[in-house]
Amino acid sequence: MASSDFDGILLGMGNPLLDVSAVVDQEFLNKYDIKLNNAILAEDKHLPMYDEMSEKFTVEYIAGGATQNSIKVAQWMLQITGATSYMGSIGKDKYGEAMKKDATAAGVNVHYHEDESAGTGTCGVCVVGGERSLIANLSAANCYKVEHLKKPENWALVEKAKFYYIAGFFLTVSPESIQLVREHAAANNKVFTMNLSAPFICEFFKDVQVKCLPYMDYVFGNETEARTFSRVHGWETDDVEQIAIKISQLPKATGTYKRTTVITQGADPVVVAEDGKVKKYPVIPLPKEKLVDTNGAGDAFVGGFLSQLVHGKAIEECVRAGCYASNVMIQRSGCTYPEKPDFN
Repeated sequence: MASSDFDGILLGMGNPLLDVSAVVDQEFLNKYDIKLNNAILAEDKHLPMYDEMSEKFTVEYIAGGATQNSIKVAQWMLQITGATSYMGSIGKDKYGEAMKKDATAAGVNVHYHEDESAGTGTCGVCVVGGERSLIANLSAANCYKVEHLKKPENWALVEKAKFYYIAGFFLTVSPESIQLVREHAAANNKVFTMNLSAPFICEFFKDVQVKCLPYMDYVFGNETEARTFSRVHGWETDDVEQIAIKISQLPKATGTYKRTTVITQGADPVVVAEDGKVKKYPVIPLPKEKLVDTNGAGDAFVGGFLSQLVHGKAIEECVRAGCYASNVMIQRSGCTYPEKPDFN
């Protein structure tokens, strides 16, 4: 394919958040009732933690948000400017400006809604022993409205794209926008992909998630999310391979593509289910001393995977690219990467 064929091929929609990332201590986690390897929405009790992090610890500010991370990584892997687009809501403030600068420099075509009434969303990334916990204060990200999507210049991105990726977190913000995109994808034989994203999405946003499932051609998630999904749906199994198969066999809105379930398990093999069968792919081993932090590892995996999917590559190549991207990411702080990928 010529590089012009890749123009706007992949579109992501989600909650753009500025990561406020720091290595913290157990005392800090206890104080704010934070569990490692989890992702939650900030409650009132969490709001003072962002300032406290910057006072007590060395903080880095990195443009993030699950979907935006994946899209940036896909863009980095593709190395074709403008191959990816992204929509979400930011505030009219210095964080929003930093976000725009960062994403544009990464080569992503961003069309943000800029909200006058709320500040750019932030995500506290608390790292202890390389493991991370995410506490998201959505703020402006929560203000995305379907009207923005319907504007001709934004809907044009939907029409141009052939692949869509939306993290489950966006279900809490604009299910109407997701509905328009998934229905467009189904009507035009395009590929629609989503992520389970967090246990709380599977539990508390089950109904909106279930409405999207028939449209999902690829479902991404990790082992914790898969097990929560199984429990919420009354499947009575903790076996990740069985859960992956069951998810892949749920009803589909269109027969164009079979559904593929892709579940990552940290250092354990990636589980891929399609056609009632499971394949497992080993990840790239990393010595403990090289692990910096796991924040963005799952997002990077999806970005790497999608970079090969849009090329029409086989599943094993997509998984290999996903494993490569997440391996690069966990050796760095936050969802950052070197100038060029070293993937062949």
